Amino acid sequence: MKKLLSLSLVLLMVIFTFASCKQAPTGLWKDAKYTEDTSVGEGDTTFTIKVTAEEKTVTFTVSTDKTTLGDALTELELLAGEMGEFGLYVKQVNGMTLDYDTHGMYWALYVGGEYALTGADGIDITKGTEYEFKAEN
Repeated sequence: MKKLLSLSLVLLMVIFTFASCKQAPTGLWKDAKYTEDTSVGEGDTTFTIKVTAEEKTVTFTVSTDKTTLGDALTELELLAGEMGEFGLYVKQVNGMTLDYDTHGMYWALYVGGEYALTGADGIDITKGTEYEFKAEN
């Protein structure tokens, strides 16, 4: 009876251990710096930005003293890319890389729910405005 009870307890512990393990990110998210909603940075200005790819969204609450979206996110290593004729061509968001020439997808920027007509480096941070980067093709 003691052996059966001990075995039962061990099995329960194994089941709970596997049930509580989070599944490792896959696809674009395997390279992500953050895979859960989080707060980053320090500063007097606070805003939120969503990053959406492969039907998953992570929301960042960002605090910064920078005035443009591109500067704030680049400083926090949430954004990287190359300078082009229209400003910063974003190739990496939250550690996830997309390049249209390679992947057939790109990072689309939305400001207030509308497709941005300028790059992230040309967008002034405005309190209460919703920002989002979406992986699109």
